[in-house]
Amino acid sequence: MNSAVATAVFGGFMVLTVVLGLLAVRGRGAGGGLTEWSVGGRSLGTVFIWVLMAGESYTSFSYLGAAGWGYNFGAPVLFVLAYMSCGYALGYVVGPMLWAYARRHGLLGITDIVAHRYGRPWLGAAVALLATVCLLPYIQLQITGMGVVVSTISYGAISLDWAYFLGFAVTTGFVVVSGLRGSAWVSVLKDVLVIGTLGFLVVYVPLHYFDGYGPFLDRIVAEKPQWLTFPGHASGGLGQLWFATTTLVNSLTVVIFPTTVAGYLGARNAEALRRNAMYLPFYNVLLFVPMLLGMAALFVVPGLTGADSNLALFKLVVDSLPAWVVGLIGAAAALSSIVPMAVFMLVIGTMWGRSVLGAIPRLAARQKLWSQLVVVAAGAVALLLTYTAPDTLVRLSLISYEGMAQLVPMLLLGLVWRRLTLHAAVSGLVAGFALVCVLVFGGHDPVWGMNAGIVGLAVNTAVALAVTWLGPRERDERPDAEVLALDDEFPQGGGTVRHAPVSSPAS
Repeated sequence: MNSAVATAVFGGFMVLTVVLGLLAVRGRGAGGGLTEWSVGGRSLGTVFIWVLMAGESYTSFSYLGAAGWGYNFGAPVLFVLAYMSCGYALGYVVGPMLWAYARRHGLLGITDIVAHRYGRPWLGAAVALLATVCLLPYIQLQITGMGVVVSTISYGAISLDWAYFLGFAVTTGFVVVSGLRGSAWVSVLKDVLVIGTLGFLVVYVPLHYFDGYGPFLDRIVAEKPQWLTFPGHASGGLGQLWFATTTLVNSLTVVIFPTTVAGYLGARNAEALRRNAMYLPFYNVLLFVPMLLGMAALFVVPGLTGADSNLALFKLVVDSLPAWVVGLIGAAAALSSIVPMAVFMLVIGTMWGRSVLGAIPRLAARQKLWSQLVVVAAGAVALLLTYTAPDTLVRLSLISYEGMAQLVPMLLLGLVWRRLTLHAAVSGLVAGFALVCVLVFGGHDPVWGMNAGIVGLAVNTAVALAVTWLGPRERDERPDAEVLALDDEFPQGGGTVRHAPVSSPAS
């Protein structure tokens, strides 16, 4: 009976998800062109941008990984709150800059931006390949996370294999048709459920199991003090230096992550992004809830090890709440997988449809079609590997954030500093990415107590600067207004983008 009730509630929300995604493009013909599909026609207002980009914060990690880290380690998991909050602050500046640059030149993602900045279409294709390697693992992680959630909240009635397929089918069903706008509409439903369920759990669990927060916190201090200090409990050296360097590198990375940039470019105007950067940290506070409940599970369901520790939060839910509430919480967690998965698939599709397949002259006229086909292909590859070789993409996920961090100098430094050359940017990227791979796959992350990504980024930047100063000088005849993201490109409203005075091409 519990299984039937929880599954029915969950199934109802999955149907509603697909319906919302399809309704998002009602009255827009076949969904418009590639710009409408990939960045919502650059017309999303503050609310839609807020809920869409909040999807970057609330993935399956929020309900599984965050609780699991809280259960296993404790304090080190707070790096998530730290880097996202710092990233939002950086996004206040970076978001409007990338939005204005892309709008001015008709660009649809980071691959377009780097190809335009350095005047080399092949560079966009190369960045698309690198970004795909870093993003595919996240699609698999969301598929896996949703599978675990669905199987658990259905009391085992739905197998993992069917749950994996359900996640792929629901996400593909609306994102191919409705693109970024559909993801934004579904994000509204997701956020209502997330805020409601986490708000309920943060009150219910301490009262139900510990008679309040006072006894709960007293018990942690008395019995589990290691979970409240760095480097946490058995975390393998995730101390203060690791925390600081991880916060720094991740906050830099999150502002240029392809899915984040998709959110930037979907905005109606730069002011919506500035307001969004101010509002998002309030939402981010909710991430503290699963971390705290993961530590609460130490006393309620002790002894969880390995992957089972990621179920710490759901063990509390399934064991003590009625089935219909379990179904609601399961739907919230599933949507926290579906929304980011949709954006990951959308971004991969856009990059390949625009910068790889779309760069071939005879295919260029059908960029939206190729993008939609790549969406299906990317999801299918992730699903197939989830079934047949799950460790393949999981291992790649180890370098996803650290690897994407190596694009920071090429993208951000290149947009504000004219002298950064193509050779310098590519040399730095190759050096930084190679070093990250050596450190991570060699088991040296953290290295000297620091996140391997920050070490790679430091080497990347040093190589880029050295090649710029010592390497060949490249002459780009385009004016600064064509190459750089200039300060006065940012209109306060949604109107005309102003051009700065053009300086010498050699400057």
